[in-house]
Amino acid sequence: MPSSSSIRSGRKLVFVVTEDWFFASHFLPMARAAREIGLDVCVVTRVRRHREMIESAGARVIPLEAERRSLNPMAAGYAAGQLASILKAEKADLVHCIALKAILIGGFACALAGVPRRIYALTGLGFLGARRDLVGRLAQKAVRFLVRGLETRQTRYLFENPDDPRMLGLDPLDKRVTIAGGAGIDPQALKPTPLPAQPPLKIALVARMLWSKGVDLAVEAVKEATAAGAKVELSLYGTPDSSNPKAIPEETLRLWSAEPGIVWHGPTTDVAAVYRDHHIGCLPSRGGEGLPRTLLEAAACGRAIVTTDVPGCRYFVRDGIEGRIAPVDDASQLATIFIELAANLALVAKMGDAARQRVLDGFTERNVMDTVATLYRDVLKG
Repeated sequence: MPSSSSIRSGRKLVFVVTEDWFFASHFLPMARAAREIGLDVCVVTRVRRHREMIESAGARVIPLEAERRSLNPMAAGYAAGQLASILKAEKADLVHCIALKAILIGGFACALAGVPRRIYALTGLGFLGARRDLVGRLAQKAVRFLVRGLETRQTRYLFENPDDPRMLGLDPLDKRVTIAGGAGIDPQALKPTPLPAQPPLKIALVARMLWSKGVDLAVEAVKEATAAGAKVELSLYGTPDSSNPKAIPEETLRLWSAEPGIVWHGPTTDVAAVYRDHHIGCLPSRGGEGLPRTLLEAAACGRAIVTTDVPGCRYFVRDGIEGRIAPVDDASQLATIFIELAANLALVAKMGDAARQRVLDGFTERNVMDTVATLYRDVLKG
């Protein structure tokens, strides 16, 4: 674990993130890592129901009203001004902005407040990254222009996979770039259990119910596999995200759940229980991922993974080792993979063992905490 000796007492790290639930579900280890090396930590975010959870990691919470979905420049400008006032009052030494909206608002606020030490953590591009048309390409160029325009000589970048730096025109090996294993996972909280009896092959998709996550592709693939005579079942866990323009309507989810072998369970707070009853974790993402936490959770539970050939997913899962990689937007190929795995439980078990080891080899919470602690120390020494 990094030494705290190089951090001067009283230095302050401010996280900027649009939603408290997002920080609570993914980034508490980073707050704990900062506290371990002696930093005073506060989190500026829209406060809803997760304040106490964030404070339990040793961070103060400061409310900020910045709608994640809104692209209104006036609203963003107001949020940046509000944030700049907070940064001045807090006398921030380092600002860590998480995800694109927070980077744009936070970068501008840092400029207003005169804070040069910044970490821009791009956690994927969301639905913008899932678009492959002209609009998507233009949007990515615009993101590159805006984000790079907000950097200083003391700005560092934190990514969850080696593909995303290239989108910003950065080399993954550049000294300004750090790659962390997503949010990390606690391998003691999620452990492997024996695979359930088969048939059928039970597939779990645990994610927000968004079109960009490829939920519809998993549904169609299971229908095709079942029609071909394979005994497979699909369980969907998660809710639509009302703040995301790619949310799947609940009516659609209920219609899918009426299909044979497909059940939408709604949200879950017990991922370990989900994977005790399933053989495979699935995420047929259309793109825009950083490194999906759902893949880390399935792998920590010793489950093989079926996902798609997009950044983040292909970084963690190696085809034929921890699971299978399907082409993007190809339900028929996904169905073929389900049929093959339904006929080979030994391979499913072998891939699950490899997935668990993959987590232990660099994707644990401790790995991520050590990585960001080193990053904080380097930036504050610079």
